[in-house]
Amino acid sequence: MSLQRDDIPNLISVLRILLTVPVVWMLLIHRFDLALLLFAIAGISDGLDGFLAKHFGWQSRLGGLLDPLADKVLLISSYVSLALLGLIPLALMVLVIVRDLIIVTGALIYNFRIEELDAEPSIISKVNTFAQIVLVLAVVLDRGLWALPERLLTLLVWSVFATTIASGVNYVWVWSRRARARSNGG
Repeated sequence: MSLQRDDIPNLISVLRILLTVPVVWMLLIHRFDLALLLFAIAGISDGLDGFLAKHFGWQSRLGGLLDPLADKVLLISSYVSLALLGLIPLALMVLVIVRDLIIVTGALIYNFRIEELDAEPSIISKVNTFAQIVLVLAVVLDRGLWALPERLLTLLVWSVFATTIASGVNYVWVWSRRARARSNGG
C-alpha cells in the first residue's frame, strides 16, 4: 500500500494526534514554553491539512473524521492536564468533556438509527472551539512566557463555560429536532 497525495492531510491529522503526547508531557513537567511551541505546531498543522484538503480536493470521509478527532484529542488532553495542574477549574474540564461525549453519543445514535451523519459545526460550536483554544494558549502563555492579567484569564474561563453550554444545548436542540423530523417522515 503506497502513500497517495490524497492521504497527506490524513497523515498530518494522525501526526497531530501523536503530537498530543509531547504536549501533555511538557505541560505536566511544567515546560510551558515547549508546550506552547508544540501547541502552535499542532495549530499550524491543522491549518495546513485543511488547506491541502480543500485547495487540492484531497478530502475524504476518513479525513472528515480524523481532523476533528485530532482537534478534540489535543484540546481535551490539554484541558485534563491544565485541570490536574490546578490551572483551570476542574468543573470546566468536566463540562468540556461531558459536552463532547453528549455530542459524539448523539452523532453516533443519529448516524446509526436515523441516517448517515454529515454534520458541519455550528457557528456557536466554532466560537466555542476558538474560545477553548484561546484559553489553553493564554494559560500556557501565562505560565511559560508572559504573565497575563488575572481578569483576562477569568474572562476567558467564563467565556469557555458560556460557549460550551450554549454549543452543547444548540447541538442537542438542532439534532433532536432533525431526528424527530426524519423519524416522522419529514
